[in-house]
Amino acid sequence: MYEQLRAYFQTRLPGITDTQVEALQAQLQPRTLRRHEVLIRQGEAGRRGAFVVQGCLRSYVVDKKTKEHILQFAPESWWISDQYSMLRGLPAMFSIDALEDSEVLLFGPDFLPLLQTIGPEFQAFFHTLLQNSMASMQRRLISILSATAEERYLEFLQMYPTLVQRLPQRMIAAYLGITPESLSRVRKELARS
Repeated sequence: MYEQLRAYFQTRLPGITDTQVEALQAQLQPRTLRRHEVLIRQGEAGRRGAFVVQGCLRSYVVDKKTKEHILQFAPESWWISDQYSMLRGLPAMFSIDALEDSEVLLFGPDFLPLLQTIGPEFQAFFHTLLQNSMASMQRRLISILSATAEERYLEFLQMYPTLVQRLPQRMIAAYLGITPESLSRVRKELARS
């Protein structure tokens, strides 16, 4: 399981040493999640996040009418967590569960501060990763507010090219903020053009 993590960092931080990778691995706990297994439940303490080695996780909220709104998918080599809950010890704003049987490496609230001890390049890397995540969420929010369903679907395909065949249509629709029927219409329109 750690080999994927090593490969992930070697492509992003080419100067990484074996000692640094081993120190990083010591901060991560391997875990298998079964399909539908919940890692973090909305409203409860979200004290951990995950690096996805294999499989796919999602973050989502359930509104008062019990409708699911998917915020993010995390396929292989993605990080996922409720940073706000984890770092502040507050109830999680959303749930995270496994959409497929998944292999993950879990981390806790002390993970990011400990990166500095492994090497400043890790701290800088994760700082950039968090900034990119925030920028991605801002783009997603603007897209939900102002883009057409077709534009949102095309953005989904660009962001998650491997997931269109792996996810049920209802989940893609929940991510896009449209009904499954609307998603079918969008797909048909795009197939014609």
